[in-house]
Amino acid sequence: MSDQKTDYRATLNLPDTPFPMRGDLPRREPGWVKQWEDEGLYKRLRVARRGRQKFILHDGPPYANGQIHMGHAVNKVLKDMIVKSRQLKGLDAAYIPGWDCHGLPIENAIEKKFGRNLPRDEMQAKSRAFATEQIGIQMADFKRLGVLGDWEHPYRTMDLRNEADEIRAFKRVIERGFVYRGLKPVYWCFDCGSSLAEFEIEYADKKSQTLDVGFLAHDPAALARAFGLAALPKAQDAFVVIWTTTAWTIPANQALNLNPELDYALVDTPRGYVVLAASLVEKALARYQLTGEVVATAKGQALDGLQFRHPLYEVDAAYRRLSPVYLADYATAEDGTGIVHSSPAYGLDDFNSCIAHGLSYDDILNPVQGNGSYAPDFALFGGQNIWKAAPVVIETLDKAGRLFATETIAHSYPHCWRHKSPVIYRAAAQWFIRMDEGEGVFTRDKAPQTLRQMALAAIEETGFFPENGKARLHDMIAGRPDWCISRQRSWGVPLPFFLHKDTHELHPKTMEILDLAADMVQAGGIEAWSKATPEDILGRVGAAADAPQYTKSTDILEVWFDSGTTHTTVLKGSHPGSAHENGPEADLYLEGHDQHRGWFHSSLLTACAMYGRAPYRGLLTHGFTVDSQGRKMSKSLGNGVDPQETWKKLGAEIIRLWVAASDYSGDIAGDDKILARVVDAYRRIRNTLRFLLANVSDFDPAKDAVPMAELLEIDRYALSRAAQFQAEVLAHYEVYEFHPVVAKLQVYCSEDLGAFYLDILKDRLYTTGAKSLARRSAQTALWTITHAMLRWMAPFLSFTAEEAWQVFGTSDSIFLEEYAELGAPDEALLAKWNRIREIRDLANKEIEAVRASGAVGSSLQANLTVTAPAADHALLAGLGEDLKFVFITSAIALAAGEALGVQAVPSTDTKCERCWHWRADVGADPAHPAICGRCVSNLYGTGEDRHHA
Repeated sequence: MSDQKTDYRATLNLPDTPFPMRGDLPRREPGWVKQWEDEGLYKRLRVARRGRQKFILHDGPPYANGQIHMGHAVNKVLKDMIVKSRQLKGLDAAYIPGWDCHGLPIENAIEKKFGRNLPRDEMQAKSRAFATEQIGIQMADFKRLGVLGDWEHPYRTMDLRNEADEIRAFKRVIERGFVYRGLKPVYWCFDCGSSLAEFEIEYADKKSQTLDVGFLAHDPAALARAFGLAALPKAQDAFVVIWTTTAWTIPANQALNLNPELDYALVDTPRGYVVLAASLVEKALARYQLTGEVVATAKGQALDGLQFRHPLYEVDAAYRRLSPVYLADYATAEDGTGIVHSSPAYGLDDFNSCIAHGLSYDDILNPVQGNGSYAPDFALFGGQNIWKAAPVVIETLDKAGRLFATETIAHSYPHCWRHKSPVIYRAAAQWFIRMDEGEGVFTRDKAPQTLRQMALAAIEETGFFPENGKARLHDMIAGRPDWCISRQRSWGVPLPFFLHKDTHELHPKTMEILDLAADMVQAGGIEAWSKATPEDILGRVGAAADAPQYTKSTDILEVWFDSGTTHTTVLKGSHPGSAHENGPEADLYLEGHDQHRGWFHSSLLTACAMYGRAPYRGLLTHGFTVDSQGRKMSKSLGNGVDPQETWKKLGAEIIRLWVAASDYSGDIAGDDKILARVVDAYRRIRNTLRFLLANVSDFDPAKDAVPMAELLEIDRYALSRAAQFQAEVLAHYEVYEFHPVVAKLQVYCSEDLGAFYLDILKDRLYTTGAKSLARRSAQTALWTITHAMLRWMAPFLSFTAEEAWQVFGTSDSIFLEEYAELGAPDEALLAKWNRIREIRDLANKEIEAVRASGAVGSSLQANLTVTAPAADHALLAGLGEDLKFVFITSAIALAAGEALGVQAVPSTDTKCERCWHWRADVGADPAHPAICGRCVSNLYGTGEDRHHA
């Protein structure tokens, strides 16, 4: 055969695969989503793992309002990666997506569209329809992200069974002695028109007018005696001066608080005598632009019971009232005057102090209405909005001569986390879950500990990812007040109570009414309860005659009780098959770190109240999505990354890889530049995968696989390295870590495979006989590595792994598989080849220096001389003729020496047109003058003998 007519490229075993270089993700991903849905993949996953150990990640329900944003995407992708990683482990890892459906945001949306003051029945019907529509929109987006779950049977807190079971859960909390009704200040949002729970509060800066206000002594002689004086030295006014940032509360003042152990000074000033904390006299007088002399000092204890005149109502006898001094430890000398003005309706400490000093609930002034205005008949300020009235209050005090100072400050203030508007404390009769000692009227199975004690103990039994979440949740539980669970709205699960019109006591048959309410709601939804008359309901429990004396409550349970009880309403109710039969209901709850005060918090309290334990074994928290400058993504800043636009442009796979590559324990940064880097990382991984698939395209493991003992040594090393790497990956997955896996996978693809093993392998794959032991050995290793790698990738690169599996695998989906069995790594082999790689790196640097000079074009054109000490010399010599293939050079000589060294020189031989090695035997066979002897043997003879590489 004439060498001149031979196309030697056609004689090479060049790789080929239908797996394309370009993913074309935006176009092709929807096809995978549809295929998974059409083929019922999720159902098949459940069948495949039936009877296996369960892993339950309970979905914290997103709120059914508005299209998903990137924060939703991060949350759902994290959950999906965890569930898939557990599925691949062989566990029965169900995922039931859920939605939070009741509550104020939906009511607000309905009011914006249809107007306020809708009838309750109409509001409920429109809200239910709106939530259903929003769920459909969000569900489509979650599916588009490649999230696998039971989308045909999600849970919704508005499902009739769940609404009913929530009432049953509430009954259980009552039976355990935790529910009571009380008048006390609770957070109140005027925009919501309802009370708020502690978890619904966030703090932001607010500008306020501070004011120092003088309360005139009602009995100056008694004040003098309190300071140890026979009488006040001068015949002039005497004041106690308070400092506050809430001018609107002054009209409702009912007391003054002094610390019993604090020193107070009676100071003589040009405006009269003023009482101030002794340590604050100098600062206060400077603020008032007054000079003064301390006449006497006394402990706060001495002023107990003194009375002072309310500064706004001194003139009009019809409204005149006095403010007594009550002693309280919370009055401090940290700032202000050391004297706290007390409006018990608008401060929890004030409320508790006044009640403790004998003020009755009926005596508490509460002029601020739910809409933020004073009651119409309230003196001086009736009908005015409190925020707009604040400067009027200050002006009135100034005109009365009772304003000592005022200034504008910015300070941290509680805001509604929905409306971002400032909230107030406002006394209202509400239903509470108590954190500490106490017992309800209908207690039947009193808990052995307080709710706070049980919750704190449960935290100690919970795993936290990251660990710092433990301290955060612990501190919140340790310091939180009782939980206000009632809301004055329409769209929610009812508090199915009847209250006596005079005594406000619950009906004696309350527990029967709760059972009836649950049954009614399960049959007809919350609407059935709302529409039922008191006569009908009480009649069904044998108490129809009581209807005229009782009022049917219109309050609803706050939405955090809805989602907070899904551990029982869903996992034990509407979806009992997704729960563990024994022990905690879920292995993991996963949400953003704000849920320490939200869902994690409410779920912990309800589960402890009902069962005495947490509803989860582990809590995982992730950060918020931010831009590259660390600013939280928001529409107002215009720095958000839209998930819908991103998957249209780049593909959802890039979002998934971005999430997986990010350290979720902190905030997760994303912008166009960051996503561009993710795209680059994706391409590198995809190219590696394509090389693997292409080089096993003609490999049938049933016929072609080489037994482990017969594999070439570098192939056995590659499998040991893969086994070692898999152990690292699975260890990370076990503790829900993904970003180390992504980082290590990139290094594995570029360094272990691309820059070493695959680089060395190309010669053997392409130039040896197609069915030779040398090539089949390499393919056996590559086939095994590909199997393992697709499973490592599948939790986060789900679309790509599935695409590759359709080319490579035998079952219908990669997600039906389990992690590859790679066996234990050969530590001795790993150590040997790791040292060879170190020496090879040194050689590559020397070759690169020669190549940069222009003396050689590639490493194959270089001849190496490696000088090595005894151990390294023996290591390299043991590879025999295969050493040159490891170093990808045409010739290599070993020399003994004390230190390791490499010398590279250009080869003087001829380049083989087929394998591109520079060899002396090129043309030795006259029939094939353009190729070397080993290519002749590989093409026309018995083939070269390879043992190591």
